[in-house]
Amino acid sequence: MRIFLSILLILILVPSWSGPKRLDLLGREARIAVKHVPLDANDPARRRVGQLTWLGGVQLSSPDHTFGGFSSMRLQGDRFTLLSDGGNIVSFALDRRGGLRDARFAELPDGPGTGWQKSDRDSESLTVDPASGDVWVGFERANAIWRYDSSLTKVRGHVEPPVMAGWNENGGPETMVRMPDGGMIVIAETTKWPHREARKAVRFAGDPVAQPNRGFQFGYLPPSGYDPSDATLLPDGRLLVLNRRFATPFDFSAKLTIVDPARIRRGAVVRGREIATLAAPLIHDNFEGLAVTHEGRDTIIWIVSDDNQFVLERTLLLKFRLEPGA
Repeated sequence: MRIFLSILLILILVPSWSGPKRLDLLGREARIAVKHVPLDANDPARRRVGQLTWLGGVQLSSPDHTFGGFSSMRLQGDRFTLLSDGGNIVSFALDRRGGLRDARFAELPDGPGTGWQKSDRDSESLTVDPASGDVWVGFERANAIWRYDSSLTKVRGHVEPPVMAGWNENGGPETMVRMPDGGMIVIAETTKWPHREARKAVRFAGDPVAQPNRGFQFGYLPPSGYDPSDATLLPDGRLLVLNRRFATPFDFSAKLTIVDPARIRRGAVVRGREIATLAAPLIHDNFEGLAVTHEGRDTIIWIVSDDNQFVLERTLLLKFRLEPGA
């Protein structure tokens, strides 16, 4: 009885926490609604944009207010895993008609800081080891890289690479790609390469969690007015980069560029060749996630948008075919 009374007095007398609200976690019972969207609302028959062919797109929504904010994604067969910039994870299967099933919800088990605020879980990029399935996640603000197991439930290790220590707090590792030789490319969103409009980038020689000091720096020059927001590898080993621009009031556009990895050398500044632009009147939003899959001989490009959990933005998942010759 004394123990009970002591606990009761503590609860009554100790003031409640009045600091920042804890980072919201996605509800386990959240539902996802799917709505099909056109490439061009003014011309529903339009199918071509640059060197891409439109194969369809959906808008994802949920009554759970925490849903959204997706900055990166992983594809395994027909299963998508979307990672938000608050550490929330949504996975589901999507068929060719846009039907969604088997939705699951989780969050990263650990990361920089305590996880109490968004700045502790500002997860902006991910890349996958095709051999083990392990996942590396890039965190802005902390300018850190964490390695998780394939299920994103166990931490393998983490590092704050010295070469990334001076990157902008809100303009750090937005783009991260695992290379065929086991190395990794990380590109800053806004941190500038000296004396150029290029962004700072690092070509790690191996796993940066294990070997953060092996590699070299270079610069990536995005299209004028754009910032790199994600990248992935094409089947031939070239780098496909998603570049995003924001202009008020809530006017987004995006450009896809292709970079020849042979041009990436110590101290070099590389730029990509533009292959497509998503801007009004075409569908557009805050596109931040990119992935590539295959259907027969076709190279399929997937793009997801970060709605910033704001009413004027949407969570869009778009599907394109990369045309031969691109």
